[in-house]
Amino acid sequence: MTIAPLPSNAFKVPQSVLVVIHTAALDVLLIRRADTEADFWQSVTGSKDTPDEPFALTAAREVLEETGIDASAHDCALTDWQIENVYDIYPRWRWRYAPGVVRNTERVFGLRVPAATAVRLNPREHTQWGWWPWREAADRCYLSHPGRLDRY
Repeated sequence: MTIAPLPSNAFKVPQSVLVVIHTAALDVLLIRRADTEADFWQSVTGSKDTPDEPFALTAAREVLEETGIDASAHDCALTDWQIENVYDIYPRWRWRYAPGVVRNTERVFGLRVPAATAVRLNPREHTQWGWWPWREAADRCYLSHPGRLDRY
């Protein structure tokens, strides 16, 4: 019996975005992951759907999917911070990627939104949200997942 190889799009693309959603006063939106028992807070993250998808499109799509916020709205400003983090993919998640892929490149964006912007979570991905002053938000991410502070 011959087993056909998986199509290339069956694997996650090892390129992703981190989108720090913030107000002009630098209050930062954090969302709590649903797939962990830990108190894990983060900004919006997500992978490209295809290798040629522009990072900005990935960022806008992930923000809409995870928070319901439309990054293209006239009172929002999506900015590429021109920062890329390259990190090892945790061994427990490597099965999602093509064989041999062990590192991910993450592009960092900021999304300025008006104060009191409505948030609508995807309950399969996140269970809570909140706004914190930027330093407290960074601490909350760091304390819930040591080693990520440098990603904010």
